[in-house]
Amino acid sequence: MQTIATASDEASELAGWLRLQHLPGVGPVAARALLARFGLPPEIFAAPFEALREVVPAGVARAIVQPPKPLANSQLALTLQWLQQPGNAVLTLADGAYPPLLLEIADPPLLLYVRGRVELLSRPGVAIVGSRNASAQGMQNAAAFAQALSAAGLTIISGLALGIDTHAHEGGLRGAGATVAVIGTGADLVYPRRNLDLAQRIAEHGCIVSEYALGLPAMPGNFPRRNRLISGLARGVLVIEAAAQSGSLITARLAGEQGRDVFALPGSIHSTLAKGCHALIKQGAKLVESADDVLQEWQWQGGSPGVPAQADAAATPLLAALGHDPVDADSLAARSGLSMGELMGQLLALELAGMAERLPGGLFQRCK
Repeated sequence: MQTIATASDEASELAGWLRLQHLPGVGPVAARALLARFGLPPEIFAAPFEALREVVPAGVARAIVQPPKPLANSQLALTLQWLQQPGNAVLTLADGAYPPLLLEIADPPLLLYVRGRVELLSRPGVAIVGSRNASAQGMQNAAAFAQALSAAGLTIISGLALGIDTHAHEGGLRGAGATVAVIGTGADLVYPRRNLDLAQRIAEHGCIVSEYALGLPAMPGNFPRRNRLISGLARGVLVIEAAAQSGSLITARLAGEQGRDVFALPGSIHSTLAKGCHALIKQGAKLVESADDVLQEWQWQGGSPGVPAQADAAATPLLAALGHDPVDADSLAARSGLSMGELMGQLLALELAGMAERLPGGLFQRCK
C-alpha cells in the first residue's frame, strides 16, 4: 500500500489501522503479534474471540470483537481531512515506504504521520541530540556538525526541542541531506511553539514525523518514548551536550540497544553539560572532535550520498556470502566468518554503495 489518500478503499483500510491503534491495551508489540497471527486489521477484527484470546488477554480480545468506538471514527474523519493537505501522508506497517530501519526495533509504531519528504525516512541518517539548556558553544557545535554531515549526504534526525535539537535541524537544512524532526505530539501540532517557523521550514524542505494521533498535545511521557524513533531511524546517534541525567542519554541507551553507533562530543571537565557525554565515552561511545570522525567511522566519502571507500574491498567475499536470497545477520556472519561488528560495518558500506539492501525483518539481500 502506498501513501494513504482519500479513496474509499484506502479510507476503509486506514479506518482499520486507526481502530487497531486506538484499542485499549494494544500497544505496538501486541499489535504486531495480532498482525503476525491474523494478517491485516480487517482479518484481526473478523477473527473469533477464542482465536484472539490465544494472542492477547481476554479483555483485549473482547474489545476487538466489539463495534468500533467513536474515538476511532472521529480520528478517521480528522485524519482524512488532514491528508487532503499537500505534503501530508500516513504510513502503516504494511506500507512499502515504511522506514526499513524502524522495522528492526522491538516496537515499531503501527502508523507514522508524516509532513514533508517521506523518502528522507529511509535514507542514511545520523541523529544529533543534546541538552535543551545548551551552552552557546554547544548550539554552535550542533549546527556546525549537522551542516557538515548533511553536506556529506546524511540526513540529520532530531526531536525539534529547544537547544541542541533546534540547531541540529537548522544545520541539517543547510546541507543536501536535509533533516527529519521526530515529534512527541500529533503531527498537526508544533511543540514548543517557539519552533513554529522552524517546523514549517522542515515540513517544506525536510520531514516531520510522529507516531501519535492527530490532535494529541504534548505530554511528559510522549517524549522519552519518541526517543526510540529518533535512534531507530538513524545509523548512529551523536550526543553534543548532556548533563548527567539528560534525556539525551535515554536516546543514546536506546541506540545501543538497537545496535546503532553512539558518538559523543567531549567537553570541559568543569562543565555540567559535559558530564553525560563523558559518561557515554567511558561506557564505549566513540569520541568525536569533528564531523569527519563520524564520516571516517562509516567510511563515508564526501559529496552526495557517497560511496564508501571500503565497499570495493568488501564487495567480492561478502557479496558471495550474501548470495541472491534474503539472509539474516547471524547466518551471514557464520557464512562469512566475520565478527558481527565487522559484518555490520561491511554491510553498511555495501548498502551505501548500492551493492546490497536492508530488508524488513533484519534481512539483507544482494542488489541485482
